Amino acid sequence: MHVIYQADNLFDAHLVKHALEDAGIPAFVFGESLLGGMGELPLFAVLRVCVPDLARPEADDIVARLDLGTAPDDPIFDGDESAGLLPA
Repeated sequence: MHVIYQADNLFDAHLVKHALEDAGIPAFVFGESLLGGMGELPLFAVLRVCVPDLARPEADDIVARLDLGTAPDDPIFDGDESAGLLPA
């Protein structure tokens, strides 16, 4: 098994899993049952989507086409002058 995608949340993990399965690649989400173990606290680097080793090249292409990108480190950035302001 090869980790093809490390998800930040359950939605992304299942999005990747279903995209891979639609292409005929068996995919598995590991770490899903650990999410409730810490209650309300977020866990990072727990969710992993894995595929068989032979499916890795095709799976890499599929995940890249999903364009999940990365979340910005800071949800409010300097260029956003309206951040935190309520509409008048």
